[in-house]
Amino acid sequence: MSQEIDRQAVVQARLWSGVEPPNRAGEEFARGLAEIAKGFEAQRGQLAFEDEPSSFEAALDELKETAR
Repeated sequence: MSQEIDRQAVVQARLWSGVEPPNRAGEEFARGLAEIAKGFEAQRGQLAFEDEPSSFEAALDELKETAR
C-alpha cells in the first residue's frame, strides 16, 4: 500500500503542479497517508453513520420535544 501511495504522490505532483518527484517532506506526507488509509480500511464494515445520532441531531430532537 505504501508504495502505491508513493507512486500516486509522484503522479499527482506531475499532474497538478508540473514538478518531478516530491521533496522529502512530500514523500513523508505520502507515507503518512498510507498509514491513515490502512486505519480507515480496518474500520470498513464496522461503523455505520446511523449507529448514533450526532450531538447536533440529538440537540435538535431534544429541542423539538421541549418546544411542544
